[in-house]
Amino acid sequence: MSDQEEIIKIIETFFEIGKSKKLEILKDIQINDSAFSSFSDVPPYDLKDYATTIALEELRFVSISDYDYKINNVKVSIFGETAVVALELVQKGMLVDNKAFTGEHITIGGRATFVLIRQPTWKIIHIHLSKSEN
Repeated sequence: MSDQEEIIKIIETFFEIGKSKKLEILKDIQINDSAFSSFSDVPPYDLKDYATTIALEELRFVSISDYDYKINNVKVSIFGETAVVALELVQKGMLVDNKAFTGEHITIGGRATFVLIRQPTWKIIHIHLSKSEN
């Protein structure tokens, strides 16, 4: 498998967790390091570290049932041991409130940038998700 194929597989794996609910995979594809950071397309919008990111990703993926996503216009740029992935994204599902037993259909159009490093396999070290008007 080429580096580009491996990198795209990691990004797809990230979003597939929303379908599979196999949350432990989040820790396999993201690097637990003080250099890790993320911005999200949902509150809180501040810069987050690894532990906070994992906790919020787990909450996000378990709170959305019937999750689905579509990735478009993927661009992978590799610079030695670092890779940048830019893409457009549509996420859909039912946002579930387990306390009130209610749900709301959501569709989030957005953009995403992932930075990965090879140590020795490719892992995510930065995520930036942002909503778009489209």
